[in-house]
Amino acid sequence: MDPTETLDPITVEVLWTRLISVIDEAALALHRTSFSTVVRESHDYTCMVLAPDGQSVAQATRSIPSFIGTLPMSVRAFLVKYPADTLRPGDVIISNDPWIGTGHLPDLTIAAPIFHGDTLVGFAGSIAHMADIGGRRRAPDNKDIYEEGLQIPILKLYEAGQRNETLYDIIRQNVRVPDEVSGDIHAMVGACQRMGTGVTDLLAEYAMADMWGLANRIMDLTEVAMRRAIEQIPDGIYSSTTKIDSFDSQNSLEMHCRIDVRGAELVADFAGSSPQNPSPLNSVLGYTQAYSTYALKCVLLPDVPNNEGNFRPITIQAPDGCFLNPKYPAAVEARATVGHYCTSAIFNTLAKALPDRVPAESGIPLHGFAMSGWNNDDRPFSTIFFFNGGQGARPDQDGISTLSFPTNVSTTPVEVLERGVPVRIHDKSFLPGSGGAGRYRGGLGQRVAMEITSPRPVTLVVLSQRLNFPPVGRNGGENGSLERILLNGDEVEGGKPFRLNKGDVITLDLPGGGGFGAVAERLRDRHEADLKDGLV
Repeated sequence: MDPTETLDPITVEVLWTRLISVIDEAALALHRTSFSTVVRESHDYTCMVLAPDGQSVAQATRSIPSFIGTLPMSVRAFLVKYPADTLRPGDVIISNDPWIGTGHLPDLTIAAPIFHGDTLVGFAGSIAHMADIGGRRRAPDNKDIYEEGLQIPILKLYEAGQRNETLYDIIRQNVRVPDEVSGDIHAMVGACQRMGTGVTDLLAEYAMADMWGLANRIMDLTEVAMRRAIEQIPDGIYSSTTKIDSFDSQNSLEMHCRIDVRGAELVADFAGSSPQNPSPLNSVLGYTQAYSTYALKCVLLPDVPNNEGNFRPITIQAPDGCFLNPKYPAAVEARATVGHYCTSAIFNTLAKALPDRVPAESGIPLHGFAMSGWNNDDRPFSTIFFFNGGQGARPDQDGISTLSFPTNVSTTPVEVLERGVPVRIHDKSFLPGSGGAGRYRGGLGQRVAMEITSPRPVTLVVLSQRLNFPPVGRNGGENGSLERILLNGDEVEGGKPFRLNKGDVITLDLPGGGGFGAVAERLRDRHEADLKDGLV
């Protein structure tokens, strides 16, 4: 008999949290041994332990929501090419195929089988955003994926412990910063090795032959909790339309979302949304599903750790060929610029059923900026850095200012940015009044002003959003602010690369979140505190 079949709930909880601790230790190792600022400072990575069939069992506490949703899909695709009975200790599989992974090429996904004795007991998986993957660097006028960088099919990065030198050479030859990219890959492999050791040590300590018993208990318990949460939603069909900017200033993109609740199951359908477009503003279905499911979990079951059980009662679908389920070889580099709005679309629809539980819209999407060129010492650089808008107000408290949502990458510190690329930060401050007013105020956006110090031109790509459609307030709350981009003091349009010269100053005014509840409901002492703190 599997020892886990007789475990009491407290021991299951102990084992569950022990497993999460193992993964957290591996994630910390990845963080500390990484080379790029996008991993080391922005925390754009995740680690996860999966069952032998690719179902997610547990993840690092600090994980990117999209990676949580797509890593299991990637491992299942890996198993199609490399069936379980062909894998050996020391194998490491890699790919960045957007349609089986995170939705764009800069994210590398790797997985390593975990063996306990001769038995395959699971997989250690990791995803990290590379500083560069070649191609045209997030160019908004990319027309297909071939312009966007190096495509890595499902391959073995290591086979029985032997490194695939040919693949490493191909990767290094196709990226602008090969030491950073290969260094981050090594860090990911090390993290997977750490997870494998931790899992086998845990199994040995509790005399378990494999992980199936524990994994099934964890996933089943989570599924039951999610089904109970869905049952609290009144049965029915709810719908909404969410408009977002496109790179064609004359035409917006539309997300049509319909949520159908029947008992303990929920279906979210994006039928009727805009077709895929000839720009990178396309989100593959896996990415769309990840952020839609995450939005539901935020409202319905926020306190239970993530695993496959969360997803079983939920179905997310979008028609083939729409911009939330594009066909290969669509350009997809800017998938976050639209995919993050899946959270807004789900929130806007779910609010029809649960008006007092759904937050206002945030100042999304994540504002990630790609810069490349030459440092002052004539070394090439290529980096991605992040600044965040404000979180939408919540049903019971103000939104948090300059907080990344729905993803959870960190704002790049000024000191790190100035040390790594040729810029000088003139201003980085809260934007008073940018959060929507209401009973609870939306979190503030921020202003960032950067001067270029390189004697040679640099390229900056700003994939802008919220230029025309502000973060919407909820239940009478006011909308948050719009985004603005200024070059040397003059307002300019986003959606195109900027070629900047020494002395140029680009200023980004990032939007605040929407408010929640009527302004008249805000307590007098709270409003006076807002005035004192310069928040309105």
